[in-house]
Amino acid sequence: MTDTLPLRRALISVSDKTGLIDLGQALAARGVALISTGGTASALRNAGLRVQDVAEITGFPEMMDGRVKTLHPMVHGGLLALRDNPAHRAAMDTHGIGDIDLLVVNLYPFEATVARGAGYDEAVENIDIGGPAMIRAAAKNHRFVTVLTDPQDYGPLLAELDSHDGHTGYAFRQRMAQIAYGRTAAYDAAVSGWMAGAMGEPAPRHRVVAGTLAQTLRYGENPHQTAAFYRDGSDRPGVANATQHQGKELSWNNLNDTDAAFELVAEFLPADGPACAIIKHANPCGVARADTLAEAYARAYDCDRTSAFGGIIALNMKLDLATARAITEIFTEVVIAPGADEDAMAHFATKPNLRLLTTNGLPLAGAPALSLRQLSGGFLVQDRDSAMIDADALRVVTDRAPTRAELDDMLFAWRVAKHVKSNAIVYAKDQATVGIGAGQMSRIDSTRIAARKSADMAQALDLPAPLTQGSVVASDAFFPFADGLLAAAEAGATAIIQPGGSMRDDAVIAAANEAGLAMVFTGQRHFRH
Repeated sequence: MTDTLPLRRALISVSDKTGLIDLGQALAARGVALISTGGTASALRNAGLRVQDVAEITGFPEMMDGRVKTLHPMVHGGLLALRDNPAHRAAMDTHGIGDIDLLVVNLYPFEATVARGAGYDEAVENIDIGGPAMIRAAAKNHRFVTVLTDPQDYGPLLAELDSHDGHTGYAFRQRMAQIAYGRTAAYDAAVSGWMAGAMGEPAPRHRVVAGTLAQTLRYGENPHQTAAFYRDGSDRPGVANATQHQGKELSWNNLNDTDAAFELVAEFLPADGPACAIIKHANPCGVARADTLAEAYARAYDCDRTSAFGGIIALNMKLDLATARAITEIFTEVVIAPGADEDAMAHFATKPNLRLLTTNGLPLAGAPALSLRQLSGGFLVQDRDSAMIDADALRVVTDRAPTRAELDDMLFAWRVAKHVKSNAIVYAKDQATVGIGAGQMSRIDSTRIAARKSADMAQALDLPAPLTQGSVVASDAFFPFADGLLAAAEAGATAIIQPGGSMRDDAVIAAANEAGLAMVFTGQRHFRH
């Protein structure tokens, strides 16, 4: 196995010219001959560097608007030739093909072009062909060739040359080749995914998921599991694109729970007033809206103070000092918000273990996005549950129609229920949750657990009656029997919102009428497994 090899000749062709001049100067200073194309060659020459055009090597000018320039045996032979193979050497000598020891290529900015809303034809023109072909050739021949696809690897290359007297080691070339194949795979995934979307193809024959490493995690859900965090390149506001202002590194569970919290609070737009969601183990333990952010936090906290300890707090608008002070009265793992004012950040700085993330916006709750779930031997893909519903879409099925206040609370509870693990039951009153039952195997268990937790909280707050008295209830799926509905009525609920659709709907409606409840059907369910 060839180990260290000298670096004498480099081909550089980049769209992203970050660090280009410094790299070119550093290579030239080490005696490396530079070959280049188009704008890259011009930039290097303008910096006073000597550069040979690819066209001089191939004997062909760039043509077809630059579509054809590097797809030539003089280039690919220099990248692919096995230097220790006599037949390859003979072919190189016969045809005058020179070694290319280093390839530096980053690709046409296809992802950025699509992200800024370019049309179909412009996006197609930004699909790189020659770049991926050269990258794959150089990466395949990493026994002899070094390939760089990212400016962040320029520094490590120069360090490698310095530590090996102008040579590169096999381990370095191998690592760069792996990075290169990952880059071309991600690039092709972006093109394939974009084209499927442009064609309106919901289930393409091959679905490719790509990401860029954002963080190597200490461990996964448990200490014996290795883990890493990747970004998918989208600009959707949220935990992946947030700025962390303080606190230690986020863990797997922190990231997962913070994402759940922020997606939930994004159901409530700032224009509709302040909202707060508190999450524990990816389930909400309190959600509220109010006139101020501090009040929304306090009301969310009062739903289940026990579970809120050590939880994740998400806010739908800029964190202010009053809310920051209230939050720091108990231990909290993470706070995520669209922004934070200077006074709030200064107060949080007195709690260095508290992580603060800002996102510069909310994810649009109804915006299209994909949700993936891994299976043994495969994975499931579906649209994110972005369904919304308003009062006009509800169907009153009981003798008594809900009051305006009940209706508002039902719509609030319905939005929360979408983010609670099934079977999900949410009691709400005055735009705040007062009891949440999550993840049970039967709906009546979720109903009873939520009511019991609410009663426990009322006792802790020294209230004369359970918080569920006068509340409404949202159920993420239909009540298969009347028992869950009657349990909610026993807890003091006065109105129910549920999808409907059970074979026993008539019996459930009859039970609701007998109990004096108002009930509406949404015709839409929100399973979350």
